[in-house]
Amino acid sequence: MEFFDFHHHKKHIKDGIYNVDIEQIPPDSPYSIGIHPKDINMTDIGKQLEWMKRMILQNCFAIGECGLDSRFSIAQKIQEEVFLQQIKIANEVKKPVIIHCVRKFYEVISFKKRATQPMIIHGFNKKQQIATDLLANNFYLSFGKAVLYNLSLQDILKNTPIDKLFLETDNEDFNIEELYLKVSEIKKISLEQLNEQILENLHTIRNG
Repeated sequence: MEFFDFHHHKKHIKDGIYNVDIEQIPPDSPYSIGIHPKDINMTDIGKQLEWMKRMILQNCFAIGECGLDSRFSIAQKIQEEVFLQQIKIANEVKKPVIIHCVRKFYEVISFKKRATQPMIIHGFNKKQQIATDLLANNFYLSFGKAVLYNLSLQDILKNTPIDKLFLETDNEDFNIEELYLKVSEIKKISLEQLNEQILENLHTIRNG
């Protein structure tokens, strides 16, 4: 059985969505493309956005990862403007948005009204209240390796509707099948049911 890896950084993985880094050439397999907050070039944002638009080719599945991150020195206002521009591009090309967010979840939620396409928080690893608020605003949550050992995150996943979740390796070195096995155990469903539902979720976000 193949297991879809919703967000990864490894070109050899074909069954998943490869995150294209800034100025990289996209692979022949499904990928996402965006400007991560850490990569924003304040002197030439326009050039970065033009590069991104040119790289939205046949295998582009989603826009991102993009979003907001309080750890970086780039001004919040600039991060928000670049994020909004990418949401607008996603609206135009009808692609879902994969979001990177660190300590700016309620700001990200405020942008939801500007999006016509599905929005997915990748690598979710926060508290139940944040998960509840994101789900109430129709976000999807993608979970990674932390689910294998973080008991509070396992509880959050247990409370996350199965039609609102994805699973990913991100840049961690482990087999995505481990994560599927753990989540099928947490959700008390078969591996086949979980796999089928993830594929159904992919179909849903791809078709808006």
